[in-house]
Amino acid sequence: MTQTADGRPPLGGADTLYARLRAACADDWRAYTGHDFIRQLAAGTLAEASFRHYLGQDYLFLIHFARAYGLAIYKADDLADMRAAADTVAGILNVEMGLHVDYCRGWGLDEAAMAVLPEARATMAYTRYVLERGMAGDILDLYAALAPCVIGYGEIGAALAADPATVKDGNPYAGWIEMYAGAEYQEVALGAVQQLDRLAETRITPGRFEGLARTFQQATRLEADFWQMGLDVAD
Repeated sequence: MTQTADGRPPLGGADTLYARLRAACADDWRAYTGHDFIRQLAAGTLAEASFRHYLGQDYLFLIHFARAYGLAIYKADDLADMRAAADTVAGILNVEMGLHVDYCRGWGLDEAAMAVLPEARATMAYTRYVLERGMAGDILDLYAALAPCVIGYGEIGAALAADPATVKDGNPYAGWIEMYAGAEYQEVALGAVQQLDRLAETRITPGRFEGLARTFQQATRLEADFWQMGLDVAD
């Protein structure tokens, strides 16, 4: 059975397209989900400058991800997929962005300042890659590029919350862990797993899996680069 780095089954089970994509780039997935940024965050030792930089870039990242789901509306073949993508755009712009801004405020970051931040190269590389895959391919290519972020954060949050080595008391990043381990985000991540399977029902062929796996792998590597961007600030 395909498992996460901490030995737990992958979100949604081992028989999903997501589990197959993740297994196809196991080393890169471990580098992403077990990155030093995450280990330091779990231990509560991550430099505050690293976390604030990450938060500011994540604000810009969310803007581009809303654009990516807007592209998914155009790429969709039916009203159900259009509505699902439209709901996600509305959720990012009207709910998630607000929650992110409120959380960042507690770290001394206000929205006006984040809105004018220069994009880090890691932010540009990742977000433009996702949009490029969506433009060049179909909606399944786009969702494969989005999956390491949307689903990966759910797995990371759940793994950290379940790990007895994760520092809970006095950890300044405990709220971040709780956010992604919480039932609300876990439902979002599981929905993304299920959406991949629904899209694959009519689009995937044996020969196509290899291309989807390359897209998923590259997005996973870019996720690890996004963590490293935060660490590099404190060096």
